[in-house]
Amino acid sequence: MEESPETTESLSTAQRLRRYLIAGLLIWLPVLVTVFVLQFLVALVDRTLLFLPENSRPEALLGFGIPGLGLLLAVIVLLATGLAATNLVGRELIRWWESLMKRIPLVRSLYSGTKTFTETVLSDKGQAFQRVLMVEYPRKGIWTIAFQTAQQMQEPSHRAGRDLVGVFVPTTPNPTSGFIIMIPREDVIFLEMSVEEAMRVILTLGVVTPAWRGHLPAGASQT
Repeated sequence: MEESPETTESLSTAQRLRRYLIAGLLIWLPVLVTVFVLQFLVALVDRTLLFLPENSRPEALLGFGIPGLGLLLAVIVLLATGLAATNLVGRELIRWWESLMKRIPLVRSLYSGTKTFTETVLSDKGQAFQRVLMVEYPRKGIWTIAFQTAQQMQEPSHRAGRDLVGVFVPTTPNPTSGFIIMIPREDVIFLEMSVEEAMRVILTLGVVTPAWRGHLPAGASQT
């Protein structure tokens, strides 16, 4: 049964409208998400103003709040702390503070673990979260993107009798949660994509994948 010219024209118009809507979403959705995330982060950082005395806050001095002022305060505090940590007096104060934290039972574990994690991730010499891997997880034959957290796992490797690599498998679209697993080094495939590209894959549920100019398997297409 052939379609009438009116039906064909109606479908064509609907397709055009759908294309226009999608084009509009492609423009506005990233903008709105970015604005929403920035507003959330600014509001979160602005809570640092609560550490100021109530009569010294912008609302008390100016009569209105200034968005982003908490971020400025946080940057100033970080710079001042970093500057203090580079001189003798500052190092002694930090050493005294860390000694105090390590004497408190519950706080000791939390503080030491957080400090070690921060030094490992932010250090220029650290290898954590600087390599993107591909591992078979949660079972053989299924591959997922992961990040290397440790090159050597000494006791686990000794106990297992194999050279194990520490790996973090993130969940999607929230990469801040995931699973810590230890995999034999020979079962790990190191990828060329950067950490930023891997994060983009995770956040977009695998829709956005980085281009690769290497040799693809037979029958595969690069899109």
